[in-house]
Amino acid sequence: MSSSLSRTPVIDMAKGLACIAIVWHHLAFYGPMSDIAQPLAPGLIAWLYDYGRMAVQVFLVIGGYLAAASLAPQGVPRFDHAGHAIARRFVRLVVPYAVALLLTVVVAALVRPWMEHASVPDEPTLAQLLANALLLQDIVGESALSAGVWYVAIDFQLFAVSVLAWAGARALPGAWARRHAARLAQGAIVAGVALSLWVFNRMPELDMWAVYFFGAYGLGMLAYWAVRARQAWGWLAAMVLLGGVALAIDHRGRILVALATALCLVAALRSEGVRSWRGVGPLVQLGQMSYSVFLVHFAVCLLVNAVVSHLWPASPVPNALGMLLAFVLSLAAGRQLYLRVERHVPSWTTALRWQMGLVGAGMLVAVSSNWA
Repeated sequence: MSSSLSRTPVIDMAKGLACIAIVWHHLAFYGPMSDIAQPLAPGLIAWLYDYGRMAVQVFLVIGGYLAAASLAPQGVPRFDHAGHAIARRFVRLVVPYAVALLLTVVVAALVRPWMEHASVPDEPTLAQLLANALLLQDIVGESALSAGVWYVAIDFQLFAVSVLAWAGARALPGAWARRHAARLAQGAIVAGVALSLWVFNRMPELDMWAVYFFGAYGLGMLAYWAVRARQAWGWLAAMVLLGGVALAIDHRGRILVALATALCLVAALRSEGVRSWRGVGPLVQLGQMSYSVFLVHFAVCLLVNAVVSHLWPASPVPNALGMLLAFVLSLAAGRQLYLRVERHVPSWTTALRWQMGLVGAGMLVAVSSNWA
């Protein structure tokens, strides 16, 4: 049952729609094409600029939902060793991530000489490359090599915290604790959601740590347990209480989106008809490869921005068409990354090879730029 609840096309469709919103948010946020095309649709570009990023909350909630399905679908941890589970997650995340960052470093080096714009990353440093390769860039104060890669680091942190919570509950001494390990872990998750939504998410200086985002992620975990439960009312009441109090304390649009997403997941996936629906094919496929599209789209958008804005520096229509072209090419590049890299089961050797390739290519770019 857990497999059917996590692999449903509805979830893939939600990820596909969120992926579209994120790509268009970055197209609106990172010019210059959006700056030049802005007079054609000022309201739409402003909306994408301000609110497109809210789609991240959908990914956070779905991430929590899928984490609960994979880590403890029956309420008991299904992994044998916490360290191994965390290591496997790191490798699966970091291989396509390193490939996409390497591409971004190369594209940025190509366009930097002839496109002066704030969206073009600076020449990378060794410290920056190492920090990005290890998902530590925000923690150690280094700039990201690509747009949105902070999310990959946060996703890894959230998964690791969840694994440790389940492992900690299983390791508690005493017969009573062993009998109630599942409930204790779920109670810890609920407490973590409350602390995140009510306290930590209101502290912007913590936005490089999992505690800032755990509220949305944890709502996804609660949604999974609500879908599995015979009677969902208890979990639904907890979700509404946690989210409602958070909004009453400090009304944040991102929390409203996360709560709505979690409740919609429960409503949809408790319906047999919705679970058995095959969905809209293109959206399902996009959802399946959404991580790869998310990773690679900035490099594609950067290259198209450079070419189109150079050829038509003051023409709104060609730049608007350039934005559409960048979106289509991002989907195509994401599909290639998904087929050639992400869907294959990686190893530590593969991960280390790509991380070393990222660092080496970045340093080669920096050295050759200095020589030039």
